[in-house]
Amino acid sequence: MDSMERQTAEWLESLQTILKYRFRNIDLLTQALTHSSYAHESLQEERFDNERLEFLGDAVLNVAMSHLIMERFRDQPEGELTRMRASTVNEKALARVSRRMDLGRFILLGKGEDQTGGREKDSILADCYEAILGALYLDGGYNKAFRMVQSHFSEALAEVGQKIPRQDCKSRLQERTQNRYGTIPRYSVVSESGPDHEKRFVVSVSIDGMVVARGEGKSKREAEQRAAKAALDE
Repeated sequence: MDSMERQTAEWLESLQTILKYRFRNIDLLTQALTHSSYAHESLQEERFDNERLEFLGDAVLNVAMSHLIMERFRDQPEGELTRMRASTVNEKALARVSRRMDLGRFILLGKGEDQTGGREKDSILADCYEAILGALYLDGGYNKAFRMVQSHFSEALAEVGQKIPRQDCKSRLQERTQNRYGTIPRYSVVSESGPDHEKRFVVSVSIDGMVVARGEGKSKREAEQRAAKAALDE
């Protein structure tokens, strides 16, 4: 092994240590790190850039993050879940994760891109992270990729949880019951009355199988929020 091969091996080994994953097919990792500017300048050997892996990694990231958000925020509506996902997997958020990994120093860039600060560009860092995730998915399967996302975005998910409006009594009640009892509240419709344009719902909330409060509202959501508020007051 010559000095250049040894340097490349050490460089890839270092990144795998950071990722806490060892690739069976190391060529996938090398491709994930190859920016199009480098691929275009490499005339001595055939190289493929990371754009196809980025495409795959973007899809894997969205599935994994959707799973994590649904599990963590079980009482939030679809629209709020979509907003949360968008705030955690956008370009700026991905670049932030990449910088914590010091990913910029591993990216293979063309000379021009390198000289103009490409290693610090949010777009390049975010695209490379997605490409690595796509490569990891191909090499080790979804569960390995999911665990990487879970590890890298735990802090971002915690921040998202803190931004849930305080008037959201269901979220506050869930947080409290999880911390105190290791379980989550369950809501059940007790009654539904009135014509379609003026419905009234009564909902009960139970913890560990015991009904602790009830709430009434014009919709199930409103009744659940009032039941949660009553439970918090108790």
